[in-house]
Amino acid sequence: MTFLRSPLSTPVVRELSLTNFRCYSQAHCALSSKLVVLTGENGAGKTNALEALSMFSLGRGLRRADLSECARHEGAGGYAVSIKLAVDEATTQLGHGLSEDGERRFRIDRAPIHSARAFADHCRILWLTPAMDGLFAGSAGERRRFLDRLALGIDADHGQRVNRFERALRNRNKLLEDGIADRHWLDATEQEIAALGVAIAAARKETVARLSAIIQERQNGPFPWAQICVEGEIDSLLQESSALVAEELFRERLSAGRRRDAAAGRTLTGPQTSDFVVHHGPKGAAARDCSTGEQKALLVGLTLAHARLVAAMTEKTPLLLLDEVAAHFDPKRREALFCELETLGGQVWMTGADPALFASLESRADVLKVVAGQIMQD
Repeated sequence: MTFLRSPLSTPVVRELSLTNFRCYSQAHCALSSKLVVLTGENGAGKTNALEALSMFSLGRGLRRADLSECARHEGAGGYAVSIKLAVDEATTQLGHGLSEDGERRFRIDRAPIHSARAFADHCRILWLTPAMDGLFAGSAGERRRFLDRLALGIDADHGQRVNRFERALRNRNKLLEDGIADRHWLDATEQEIAALGVAIAAARKETVARLSAIIQERQNGPFPWAQICVEGEIDSLLQESSALVAEELFRERLSAGRRRDAAAGRTLTGPQTSDFVVHHGPKGAAARDCSTGEQKALLVGLTLAHARLVAAMTEKTPLLLLDEVAAHFDPKRREALFCELETLGGQVWMTGADPALFASLESRADVLKVVAGQIMQD
C-alpha cells in the first residue's frame, strides 16, 4: 500500500488559555516551538493541561471523564479552554467549554459551532498516557477502544458510527429483555446493527492495513515494530466476502441468535466482541507476553506510526500529547524518542516530573514549569 506524498500543513498551538479547568483558575501560556515540555511535581496539573488539549478532538478526551469532573471544584460549575492555532501564516482560535448550567460549548474564532467535529478540519490530536501501559495485557474492550481511536484519527465519522451501533445494540437487548414479539421491530433493529457493524469492522480493517504499511516502511527504527490484526467473527466474514454479503450474513446470525442473546442479556455476535491483536515483530511474540519495557516500546512505536499515518491521510501533522513518556526509557532510547518526535514535523507536548529528563531539549523546546495550577516559563 502506497501513500501520495503531498505537502503537509502543520497546525501549532501558539497560545493556551484555561479558565476553571480542573486545578486551573486562570492560566495562560504562549509558545514558539514545536516541542513543548511541561515539568512539575505530581499533582501540579501537567496532565490536566494535556487533557484540556485532548478535548479538541472528538469524544471526552484522554481521561474519558464526565465533563462536570473537569470543572474546578472551587468554581461555579463551568470551564473554558481556548487555543490559538497557527498554520503557516494564518491563525485560528478554537474554544471548548462547559457552561454553568451544564451545556457543552464549542467555538471557532469566537463563533459558536454545533460540535467538536468541526475541530477536525483544523487539527487532529493524538495521545499516549500511562493509563494505556496495560493495553496489551488488559481486556479486549480496552484494545477495541484503542483501535477505534486509531480509526478516528483518519476518519472523523468513525466515532459517530460506533455510538449509533452501541445505541442500536442497547435497543435490541431491551427488546429481547422485554420479550417483544413483534418481528418487525427486531428485524429493523438488526438490519441497522448489521449495516453499522460491518461499516465499523471495515473501518478497523482499513486502519490496520494502512497502519501496517506505515510500520513496514520503518522496521529499522529505534522502537520495535508491531504486527497487528483484528480478530473476530465479523472481521472473518469481511476477509472472506464482500461488505454486502457480510452484512446479510451478520443480519441472519443476529436473527438466529435471539433466544441465546436474550438468555445472555447481551448480543454475542458482532464487532463489539472483536479483539485488536498485537505481536512484537522482531521477537515474534504476543505483546501480552512481552516485558513491561517491551510493551511500552511497542506502544510508543505504534503511536509514532499512527501519527505518520494521520499526517499522510489528512495532509496535516497531528498534535501529539505524551504524558510521562520519557521516564520509561534509558538515556539512549530517550534521545532516540526525541529524534523521532522531531522528524514527525508536528507539535508534540510532553510531561515529566523530572526536568533532567528533558535537559537535551532546552535549546529546542518550550520548557514550562507547572506549579499548583500555574504554568510558568522555566
